[in-house]
Amino acid sequence: MIEVEIDKDSGFCFGVVNAIESAERELRNTSGVLYCLGDIVHNSLEVERLKNLGLHTIGHDEFIRLRDKKVMLRAHGEPPATYGEARRNGITIVDATCPVVLRLQQKINKCFRESQDGNTQLIIYGKKGHAEVNGLVGQTGGTAIVIEKPQDLDQLDFSRNILLFSQTTKSLDGFLHIVDAIRQRIGPGVRFEYFDTICRQVSNRLPGIKAFASRHDRVYFVAGEKSSNGKVLFEECLKANPQSVFISQAAEITHPIPPEVRRVGVCGATSTPKWLMEEVAGRIREINNFTPQ
Repeated sequence: MIEVEIDKDSGFCFGVVNAIESAERELRNTSGVLYCLGDIVHNSLEVERLKNLGLHTIGHDEFIRLRDKKVMLRAHGEPPATYGEARRNGITIVDATCPVVLRLQQKINKCFRESQDGNTQLIIYGKKGHAEVNGLVGQTGGTAIVIEKPQDLDQLDFSRNILLFSQTTKSLDGFLHIVDAIRQRIGPGVRFEYFDTICRQVSNRLPGIKAFASRHDRVYFVAGEKSSNGKVLFEECLKANPQSVFISQAAEITHPIPPEVRRVGVCGATSTPKWLMEEVAGRIREINNFTPQ
């Protein structure tokens, strides 16, 4: 008989919980249409659930054509230009920006305003094109340089001052690796400051997910394909347990588990709803003809 365990520490982080609760509250209380600028969470099934409740997801192209509507901003945050567009077009903003992201935006903007000497480079360690990173770059008038990997450092001028920040959901180890690489190349007497802006609610899941994966014979990691956090956590999951499988929904499980597998774990990203992990656990039990006592 197999044992199926759902990781109690997996699932939505605070920022996502706050955004979804805000959406549900607005949908209950609003009589008009509620729009969301971008997917409220990088999980297509949760987006579909909220769509069925009345939340309409739009992109920036559609946003700039709206007039006198109500639009939610998701946890990732937005650049100042988005707020300006909303004011000009009579759009009411429901701001669900994660407080951790909001503090980072304010910090970057403050550093940008205080470093208008032409000798300071603002660097963001993050994924180019990611919604949160776009919002952060917007705090610098589009001047910040985004670094994804050590090779990207070649575009920096190491004779000029460097201020380094990080996307909140990036790996702490990866960030510290970038810090060390800059230290090795920075010119003598040149100012280099770095700000550890990684969300601990996210980064602390790395050791937890490794411990969870290592004590099971097989692990199903559940996340949306768009989830950056999901990719990072799954990589750690796979390192701890090579029998880890990435899935986005329960229907992807089509074959019974081999008889030698006794302990099965189900875990997920900060964008993975608990109900989806429960569906996966239920599917595992169903396909293996196992009913928990």
